[in-house]
Amino acid sequence: MDQRHGTLDQQRWLELWSRLGAQGSGASTFAQLTAAYAEPGRAYHTAEHIRDCLAELGLTRNLAQHPDELEAALWFHDAVYLPGASDNEDQSAELARTALSMGAVPQEVADRTAALVLATRHAGVCSAPDEQLICDIDLSIFGREPAVFDEFERRIRREYAWVPQPMYRRERSAVLSGFLRRRSIYQTHQFRLRYEASARANLKRTVAELGG
Repeated sequence: MDQRHGTLDQQRWLELWSRLGAQGSGASTFAQLTAAYAEPGRAYHTAEHIRDCLAELGLTRNLAQHPDELEAALWFHDAVYLPGASDNEDQSAELARTALSMGAVPQEVADRTAALVLATRHAGVCSAPDEQLICDIDLSIFGREPAVFDEFERRIRREYAWVPQPMYRRERSAVLSGFLRRRSIYQTHQFRLRYEASARANLKRTVAELGG
């Protein structure tokens, strides 16, 4: 695995696998996830992003109704990632459902986990508390220090290196502007307190730089 992007914690995964009630060691699923997040062409959607999301979960785990399912969804949510594809989350959700079902996890657990993965499409405001929380965790990068946010933007650009600059600037500006038009970027009170103001500052600055 590319060490620049960190590594996934196998022991943490195996402990989660056990808490979910899965059968078998879970090692094969861990290997599948490790390979996915190390795919060539990924610059942001790597193991480092998953570790960062899990760290955010560690700070807000008490807010989750089904914390183990939410954690599992974080492990899977970018497992399938092709820049520009419209069905990445759908395929990642199906991968989660299949892997957990093959591990004999109760079907309702597998289904709820898959639904949480689908929530990271960020299509709008979610109604379920755990869906709101996973979206906020995934978007927490928006509210980080400007230098960290700028590195995130550079990595996203590398993932879309094949897109001509004028088109990229236009499309990226549209995506970020869409979040700015929301009443609030974050859906939970805790994330709004921590990140809303800084996220809006980062997005406004970047949209202006993009010419949006």
